Amino acid sequence: MNTASDARFWDRSSRKYAAGKIADQAGYEQTLDRTRALLQPDDRVLELGCGTGTTALRLAGSVQAYLATDISSEMIAIAEGKRAADPIAGLSFRVTTAEGLALSDGPYNAVLGFNYLHLVRDLPGTLRHIHALLAPGGLFISKTPCVGEMNPLIRLVLPLMRAVGLAPYAGVFRAAKLSQIISAAGFSILASENHATKGNDNRPYIVARKQ
Repeated sequence: MNTASDARFWDRSSRKYAAGKIADQAGYEQTLDRTRALLQPDDRVLELGCGTGTTALRLAGSVQAYLATDISSEMIAIAEGKRAADPIAGLSFRVTTAEGLALSDGPYNAVLGFNYLHLVRDLPGTLRHIHALLAPGGLFISKTPCVGEMNPLIRLVLPLMRAVGLAPYAGVFRAAKLSQIISAAGFSILASENHATKGNDNRPYIVARKQ
């Protein structure tokens, strides 16, 4: 399996994904509020792995420009439909990955990656590219499922599900390792928080500044 197969998985899953409900709405609202407080009105923001655009539509009105991207063309098509129904100045969507963005597309004041980092195949490389896309002192804000801290059964089942096309690639790491990899890519971690309101969902919310 490769990035193209991951894109096909998310294309197939897009309608079901769009119809699903957020499992922890209160935790999601906390993440939105915390992120919004970190952004400035004149910021240029990049969101990676935006899915069907729910978060982009909630945050884009707070900044000057907001580019939301996803590997799945079907996800972006749904996001574009939402934007057409509720236009927001400065918001645009694009089918691409972090590595697919040229450095000339930046610099961005903030890069967001929610439920994203565990899905990339070269995490250190992706983080280095994010670092390059950011303006000096820019923020990388992420919220990442740390599969290494979840039920061991999940770790056993994931490879089998991937083999039969029922799951995309998912990296297995713990929160401490994730923080270490982010730091090694040239970031200073300012905060690591838990926004779950229904127990610990093992998805640390990390705010990091480009050094």
